[in-house]
Amino acid sequence: MEFIAGDPFTTVSVSSRAYHVLKIDGYSRSSDAFSNIHCIESCPFRAGGHTWIIRFFPKGDNPSNTDFMSFSLVLCDNVDEAVTAEATFSVLDQDQKPVLSCSRTTGMINLSEFHTAGCHNFIKREALEQSKFLNNDCFAIRVDIHIVKKVPSMVVPPSDMHKHLLDLFSSKEGADVELLVGGETFAAHRLVLGARSSVFRADLSVPRKEGITTNVIHIDDLEAPVIRAMLTFMYTDIWPHMDHQDEFAMTQCLLVAAERYNIQRLKILCEDRLCHHIDTRSVVTILALAEKHHCAGLKDACFEFLCSSTTLFAVTKTKKFRCLAQSYPDIIEKLRIFNAIARYREKEKIAGWWSPESQDSVIKIPYNNLSSNAKNSGHCTSIV
Repeated sequence: MEFIAGDPFTTVSVSSRAYHVLKIDGYSRSSDAFSNIHCIESCPFRAGGHTWIIRFFPKGDNPSNTDFMSFSLVLCDNVDEAVTAEATFSVLDQDQKPVLSCSRTTGMINLSEFHTAGCHNFIKREALEQSKFLNNDCFAIRVDIHIVKKVPSMVVPPSDMHKHLLDLFSSKEGADVELLVGGETFAAHRLVLGARSSVFRADLSVPRKEGITTNVIHIDDLEAPVIRAMLTFMYTDIWPHMDHQDEFAMTQCLLVAAERYNIQRLKILCEDRLCHHIDTRSVVTILALAEKHHCAGLKDACFEFLCSSTTLFAVTKTKKFRCLAQSYPDIIEKLRIFNAIARYREKEKIAGWWSPESQDSVIKIPYNNLSSNAKNSGHCTSIV
């Protein structure tokens, strides 16, 4: 969802985008010269907070365009607020990618008033029939919907809490606990550390003497820059600044610290950053780190990178990979399974199978010649 600037004290335009894929199964039965099917409706689907249907006119939607197929997007809801939308209809190729030469856009239309946005001369039937996009009497289209609503709004300034908390950390005002790291001392606040980390909360609540809790935490196996970055995140919830050339090494250390002190959001951010550093030189190091520190998403990203047989062959020849196999034998078996699944999916793609799509529906046109008001018993469709 995106926001389009308007009068800041009256309304704001809220923009959202969605799409729906519609497969036409049994095209020839709808376009047959003796067929009296005029219009076919898809099943209703939700997009942008509204209910829609797609209408398919196999012989055009009026007597002047009978050589063409027509499609229209219909808003099913009765709405009080203004809803403006633009629809782009595209034929899909075998890889389910929109074909630019077979795409048409309606332009922005006030659907609160008209309820329908359509392409009358979408594509000539002859052009589709001679194309490679009609396969086994089936083809698919994708409808991209760009919806704009006007909603009341006032300008609310963004939160600056992180600035105030960073000032609190930097000033050391009211600090009541110290972290000693490699000869460097960090002053912090017991309540902040305890609120952000269950591990710190447990450490700071353990009594050292009767009725006295600890005011000093010794950290021996992490470096001061890593702890400084971790504390900065704990106070601000913002990724800490670090030099670009040091980011890879620093992020690995920060991930270790985040797991140790159970700071899950920081750990996930570290995983995401490390995903962008995966290459043939670093993938083994990152994979070992992911396995050791239980980073499922990062590990899958490494497996995905190693799906290429060329890449996998190059990496498995390295000394690092042999050490990884000895240290984590289970990971090699997981890699074999992942690659087997990837190869199977690739075969599906090459074969031109239709992959599952949560935003899909199917119009299956019956063999018998239905009248224009008959109902179709096929999946999620009706003929009107």
